[in-house]
Amino acid sequence: MKFTIKKDLLLEALTKVSKAISTKNLIPVLAGIKFELKKKKLVLTASDNDITIQTIIEAENEEDFKINSEGSIIIQGKYILEIVRKLRDEYINIEVIDELKILIYTENSEFNLNGISESEYPNIGLEESKKKIEVNVGTLKSIVYQTAFASSNEESKPVLTGINFNIVGNVLECNSTDSYRLARKIIHLDKASEENYNIVIPSHNLIECTKILTNDEEIVELHIFNNKILFKTGNLKFESRLINGTYPNTSNLLPEESFLVISTKLMDFYDVIDRVSILTSDKEKNIVTLETSGDMLILKSSSVEIGRVEEKMAIQKNNDENIKISFSAKYMMEALKSFSTEFVDLHFVGEIKPILIKSMEDESLTQLVLPIRTY
Repeated sequence: MKFTIKKDLLLEALTKVSKAISTKNLIPVLAGIKFELKKKKLVLTASDNDITIQTIIEAENEEDFKINSEGSIIIQGKYILEIVRKLRDEYINIEVIDELKILIYTENSEFNLNGISESEYPNIGLEESKKKIEVNVGTLKSIVYQTAFASSNEESKPVLTGINFNIVGNVLECNSTDSYRLARKIIHLDKASEENYNIVIPSHNLIECTKILTNDEEIVELHIFNNKILFKTGNLKFESRLINGTYPNTSNLLPEESFLVISTKLMDFYDVIDRVSILTSDKEKNIVTLETSGDMLILKSSSVEIGRVEEKMAIQKNNDENIKISFSAKYMMEALKSFSTEFVDLHFVGEIKPILIKSMEDESLTQLVLPIRTY
């Protein structure tokens, strides 16, 4: 195996696949990146058994990428990435000598690395389904940004650590909950799915996937199998395991009617909660109490050790009803941050019932925050 490649080309590809390398993996070969040099392309693959990332560099221009001889080898991911990142030269030469010795050299530098035989690498198929689903990259990013934060971090409830993708016809409904809040995003696909799917994808894996998808205008294909999902766009493939188990029916958490709806400017409301939560003693729950009085909203918090704070702001209400309710400032602020609209509407069902957050400007998104009893 021998080739010469432009540093920036190789670095971009290595940065993407290295997201799948785990230093804690019990299988040493999975700390490496598989290099497969074929006639007109270099295929790079990395996996930690949880996610697998593969990208292809096409040899379209000999000035950028010249192949001298084909071959395959596993190179330690941590070292090859660091070497390529820190080399100053525009072009890098990589050559395998004596089957498992790797020579990386430029005009001024030379590195010798020990490689691993490709026969030791697990067989990774990355197969595609005939019944693919297509989503815009920008849309997938917004789904993850607007829902992933509400998933659980507790491994005792594995199914809640993921985002539920429920696909029926041309409707993709995504839910995420940790039992104290719920994020829901509904989008309409350009082309209806041939099959219905109800799957749970680990939130962390989806976040990693969206980090390496750079072009928001591109289409990403979803290839769904029993225990895994493959995202494919251009020369990039990202495969993730699915979480086993039945996702809870979150529809019954969303109240159909509310006795009071408050409309307010999103950033004004966010800033008030941010200030009021300064004096909350429990950083995890940071409880804030909300009260309405006429067309004014009163937010307050207090701590025996620190003191108390109260702040008012003008709002619009749909009737003369009033409400007094307490909630986690952290959860409310994270829910508000997921909206990119100017105004939000808070729907109240009762003092011990969930608070629904919506916006007329983006009806695809719904956030729900459970109240906290303070007595």
